[in-house]
Amino acid sequence: MQLVINTYGSYLRKKGDCFVVKNEDNAVEVSAKKVTGILITAAALVSTDALQFAVESNIDVVFLDKYGNPYGRVWHSKLGSTASIRRKQLEISETTEGLELAKGWCVKKVGNQLDFISRLKRPRKDKAEILEAAIKSLIEIITKIESVSGTIADKRGTVMAYEGAAGKVYFDALCYVMPERFRFKGRSRNPAEDEFNAMLNYSYGVLYSQVEKACIIAGLDPYVGFLHTDDYNKKSLVFDLIEMFRIFADQTVVHLFSGRKVKVEFFEQVKGGYTLNRDGKAVLIGALNNTLDTSVRYRGRNIQRRNTIQLECHRIANEMLKC
Repeated sequence: MQLVINTYGSYLRKKGDCFVVKNEDNAVEVSAKKVTGILITAAALVSTDALQFAVESNIDVVFLDKYGNPYGRVWHSKLGSTASIRRKQLEISETTEGLELAKGWCVKKVGNQLDFISRLKRPRKDKAEILEAAIKSLIEIITKIESVSGTIADKRGTVMAYEGAAGKVYFDALCYVMPERFRFKGRSRNPAEDEFNAMLNYSYGVLYSQVEKACIIAGLDPYVGFLHTDDYNKKSLVFDLIEMFRIFADQTVVHLFSGRKVKVEFFEQVKGGYTLNRDGKAVLIGALNNTLDTSVRYRGRNIQRRNTIQLECHRIANEMLKC
């Protein structure tokens, strides 16, 4: 489970083999054995004993801004990798092998979108025609991505254009199944222009920290990307790899809205858009953790969704070494 601190003025400390979170209202004690990560989303106090305990227990502490974007983390300083993985990552990032890897990630992302729209279509007979058209478009885009050949340098724009076209089709379809009060006009980021995107952006921010951690453990350099270009302090590979896992956030948020579990009181208006408030964050993070903790079939065995992120990063690292 992820230990989430989202109450202003909370205090995190260590007590024996447990973490204790205390605020004005109560105190909660959680065994470190149950904690996979600590998210701090509001101004809080953290003892150095708690930080040291988290580091020694291989639990990363991630700080999120009001939009859900991670702006800092405390984790151990040991790189669990060999330099050969990062050397190989650099070598193939601009080659034909690199393009094939990146295409695979994009195909996986669009395939996830396709499967989700197909599942949404089944109980919605009155919306089947529009959703079926979206499904056909996504199938065509997958074929186009698979047909691209060359190097990343030459074909980066082409692949990302196809990915963007798929995103337009996909989010138009999601908007179509939303309750009328919460329909939206495509993707918008920080600040989100609507409640749906505010919730989606925050859930993506939580996933970013998960993917970055998985990259580091697998020995991958989060800053050396393939489709996303390198830039100062830009975690390009995290942006590349998260594409395969956005579906975890997408289905969580869509099901919250379609299940009528989202209230307008969960949001605050800011200049140019919306952000989640404390109650909204609590509902979203709880639902996202339920999604990530659910077991799925992965390469012949049942594991939690959150663990597929780590296993995929290890698999990618091994693929790079074989190139």
